[in-house]
Amino acid sequence: MHKYIIMGAQGCGKGTQAQLLVEAYQLVHISVGDIFRWHIANRTKLGARVNRAVKNGQLISDETVEEIVQRRLQEHDWNFGFVLDGFPRNRPQAEFFLEGYDVDAVINIEVPADVVLRRLLSRRLCSQCGLDYNLIYHRPAKTGVCDVCGGELIQRPDDNEKAINSRLNDFYAKTKPILDLFREKELVIDVDGTQAQDVVHSTICRHLAQPLAKGDGSD
Repeated sequence: MHKYIIMGAQGCGKGTQAQLLVEAYQLVHISVGDIFRWHIANRTKLGARVNRAVKNGQLISDETVEEIVQRRLQEHDWNFGFVLDGFPRNRPQAEFFLEGYDVDAVINIEVPADVVLRRLLSRRLCSQCGLDYNLIYHRPAKTGVCDVCGGELIQRPDDNEKAINSRLNDFYAKTKPILDLFREKELVIDVDGTQAQDVVHSTICRHLAQPLAKGDGSD
């Protein structure tokens, strides 16, 4: 069984890399963001809470994130393992998580803040089927129209420069203590996320195929 955590700022490509790991290792992708979007689309009480925070450019509360992750992991449908995306979000959550689950590796995808900003400002979302696009890497065949269902492509409410910079500052402040904890346990793999998607994936797989040497967490 393989149990991985994948980390990185929004726009670093961790969702894509998580899906590639799912295919390579027959894992279950547990994406906190996807779970939140499902609740928003289905207009649940949790979805309403999340939607209010998103529209205000705020991060979701730690309590809400913990609730979602615990509920999802209790389903135990991850026979071959999982790749957890979007959790933990601070050191106390990481410590709590390690008390209940062992982790094989923490994949940290590194992308400079200016690149992240450019990528996020280029994101678009289908208003009907929810498919993600990026005007830099994954353009629709027809401008503003989803290739799959023909729905209108929209920009997420929280994908504006002010909200993105606020999230990034918060992310970096909270992420360092988490990575420090995981580095103490020699779990971290650092990968350059500015490379092509296939190169990032092959780099990750190469690291996962061999034990991490003490003090070796860089690509």
